[in-house]
Amino acid sequence: MDSWVRFNSQSQAKERIIRAAQYACTLLGYTLHKGGAGTQLRTTVSQLEAHMSLARKLLRLGNSVEAIEAAKRAIHLSDSILRLCLTISHLNKAMYFACDNVLWAGKTGLVSKLDQRKWSQRSFKYYLFALILNLTRDVYELHLLMEREARHRAAKSPPSRHPGPTVTAPDMSSPSSPASAALAVLPYLSAWLHGRLYLLATVLQSNPPLLLDLLKNACDIFIPLDRLAIYPTGTGFVGACGLASSLLSILTLVHPWLKLKP
Repeated sequence: MDSWVRFNSQSQAKERIIRAAQYACTLLGYTLHKGGAGTQLRTTVSQLEAHMSLARKLLRLGNSVEAIEAAKRAIHLSDSILRLCLTISHLNKAMYFACDNVLWAGKTGLVSKLDQRKWSQRSFKYYLFALILNLTRDVYELHLLMEREARHRAAKSPPSRHPGPTVTAPDMSSPSSPASAALAVLPYLSAWLHGRLYLLATVLQSNPPLLLDLLKNACDIFIPLDRLAIYPTGTGFVGACGLASSLLSILTLVHPWLKLKP
């Protein structure tokens, strides 16, 4: 099992490069269509995209094994939220890769009379659920880091010996119009929002792996949403999102320290 996982990991870089090329073809095909390019050129780009997709499916044969091994490791995490999100996410990835392997067999003719649309929809459903869990994990880790940073700042700034006048929120029970009450609350809401946004930017800037993982999952989630017709965004947007997430994935392979752990 371990030897297969090591062998399979060596093909990840090739798969990511082909994935980037596939979505680049998707984006190029959309651009050519909008630009009124010739039919023959658009057909060539479409065929190249299909070949890239088939090549990726070939390289992903056996990825279910790696996903199951990752789920086995995640189930031992001490944090219950991370354990739940990562374990179920890896199991969904295993099912996604299994459906993808069946699709590859159908596209190559090894399995005749395969309902490719049904298996494709099933595959994207598993993929979507895995991405939702990955984003949940990212938001949870971001929340933990923001709370830790807020406590650190509170501990570093000692209380002043000569405190200024205390600023209190407006009394909402006083007889005033709803419009004036809302205007009175706006400065406090604006200050709180500014503080949270500054804290968010600080945490993301000091944690590049979390930032890259959040961006990659946010880009990827539009692909199954479009394919399942839950939130159609169009071929051009899907191609741009797929290309961006592929480049981010390649970046984490080139610089392993940028990969979010566990």
